[in-house]
Amino acid sequence: MTDKPLISARDLSVHYPMRGNVLGPKQVVRAVEGVNIDIERSNFYGLVGESGSGKTTLGRAMLKATPITHGDVTYDDGQVRYNLSTLKGAELKDYRSRAQLIFQDPYAALSPRMTVRDIIAEPLEVMGLTKSREETDQRVREIAAKCRLNLEHLRRFPHAFSGGQRQRISIARALVSRPQFVVADESVAALDVSIQADVLNLLKSIQQDMGLTFLFISHDLSVVAHICDHVAVMYLGRLVETAPTRDLFAAPQHPYTKALLSAIPSLDPDDRGKAQKLEGEIPSPTNPPPGCKFQTRCPFAIDICRTLEPKLEKSGKEHDVACHRWKELMEE
Repeated sequence: MTDKPLISARDLSVHYPMRGNVLGPKQVVRAVEGVNIDIERSNFYGLVGESGSGKTTLGRAMLKATPITHGDVTYDDGQVRYNLSTLKGAELKDYRSRAQLIFQDPYAALSPRMTVRDIIAEPLEVMGLTKSREETDQRVREIAAKCRLNLEHLRRFPHAFSGGQRQRISIARALVSRPQFVVADESVAALDVSIQADVLNLLKSIQQDMGLTFLFISHDLSVVAHICDHVAVMYLGRLVETAPTRDLFAAPQHPYTKALLSAIPSLDPDDRGKAQKLEGEIPSPTNPPPGCKFQTRCPFAIDICRTLEPKLEKSGKEHDVACHRWKELMEE
């Protein structure tokens, strides 16, 4: 075992070139820009932000599922150490068994032509992790039981299941290779609220049982508060605040984080109407504004915000914030 983070990113950027017209300049979508992040082992790490903020791209970059334009992502589980920027061949295949993805849509993620047994077994067969059908079946039965699927379920096809059951099948498929790192990309967003709670409790139970490390991507802050140990807030491809979950919800320091938290629905009538409304839309990642990327919507922006981009700085032992005025705003 090692005290180092399981997976780290340094100055990570992911850009997508756009095909422009013959006369116009070529444009680049800056989906992720200069991200630094450390995810400790056995941690449930939350990543939140509006749609279009780059959360999914960051998660996929940490799985080597999308090309890394600049920077490094390092994976170190104590047995192997990989730099994802240069990973290929046999090492990439090995990394695929150590890092897996749970998709958002349980309806689109499963092949309608395969039985549940074959869906869960596919990673084992593709990656050559088992030596016989008997060993494969044993691994499938073990992970199916952990995900509360019985033997009868393994013989059926996906259309016979509800959304929550399909998501448990997706979870079983992701975990059958016994990974160390799992990215859950909006994995409960398509489910009813009662089913969400069931799946979240299942993920937490499995994480503790198997010692897994999760990157949990979500736009639902109430879900993140329930399940995550640490949270990073993302805006227009950049991290604007990171902190332990309790600290972030008790004392948010970035104006964007405060606005997100104020928008969480409350059953208390006295809390209604207190949401901080953000004017305008998130800027285009092809033409981000200068300085702080949030300055076009921030009610506290001043001249320095429009010219100089703030860097993440320590505001506490494990609390980082990227804002020129966070100290002033905390005193108000």
